[in-house]
Amino acid sequence: MKTLEKTATDYSIEMIKDEVRHLVETGTVSRHQPIYILCQYIPAREWVCVECELEKCDYLLRDQIGDLIACENWDND
Repeated sequence: MKTLEKTATDYSIEMIKDEVRHLVETGTVSRHQPIYILCQYIPAREWVCVECELEKCDYLLRDQIGDLIACENWDND
């Protein structure tokens, strides 16, 4: 039987960015908040993996969320 729990390899930086974009688009978080605020929306046992992936990609938890999703495409401009 397959387990549904995620492993560290399941948390790519692209997946994290997609999730963060969704949180910003829905107004759940602001682009100006620090990245560490995301730990409120990710289960603690999974946050460790997310934090490691962010570190690996040179993001600091004090950086703004906007830094994480800086490259966005605007279709309606």
